Amino acid sequence: MRLTRTIASLAAAATFAFTGTAFADSMVFGSGDINKTVTLTYNGYSGNGGASIGGLTGSTTFTLTGVSGNTYSFDYSVTNTSTTPVDGSRISSFAFNTDPTIASATSTGAFAQTTLNSNYPNGIGTVDVCFKDATTGSCAGGGSGGLTLGQTGTGSFSLSFSSPATAVTLSDFFVRYQSIVGVPGISSASGAGTITTSTSTSTSTGGTAVPEPGMLGLFALGLAGLALSRRRQVLRRA
Repeated sequence: MRLTRTIASLAAAATFAFTGTAFADSMVFGSGDINKTVTLTYNGYSGNGGASIGGLTGSTTFTLTGVSGNTYSFDYSVTNTSTTPVDGSRISSFAFNTDPTIASATSTGAFAQTTLNSNYPNGIGTVDVCFKDATTGSCAGGGSGGLTLGQTGTGSFSLSFSSPATAVTLSDFFVRYQSIVGVPGISSASGAGTITTSTSTSTSTGGTAVPEPGMLGLFALGLAGLALSRRRQVLRRA
């Protein structure tokens, strides 16, 4: 009976490992995470935390490329993935919060302008760092810059902190939509990001690798199979 309960427990652990949440809406980068890539998808909503606007979507990908002293450097990619009924829109900026508190930031590429402690509409409030292009008015909107339907913009950005940080957490991801067409009464909106994938091809030789949830499930199932095999051997001998 004890062995049977053990097998049941292992099977339950395997099920949890396969179905449990793999990612939260924050990402941690350390010096051993060079080439770690995280992808997010964004919804779209107007008002203060209003209902999502169907078809208004975007995505971003961030890849850690280097850590030097107090500075973490990333490559980024931003795509306007909006679809019907949205006939037009542009992503004019993207933003997130940092821990520890950011001291300065620089950026290149499609969103080459950076601002700290900017205001984001729709009940979001102040964000630690925002990235926009030169023709965008502010992080809250305005101007004419950004990515239209189907467009992708790439570049790099660096985040600097007042003292060396052993790890940096990025969280609370947002994008800003402008010039929305196809949604009655709405011309601008914000979007909140959800992490969908995270991959790591770290060049660091230090640290201990953490198994992915799927690998944990396979390991648990392997233990359950081994326990069942031993039980069968005992029964044959009896």
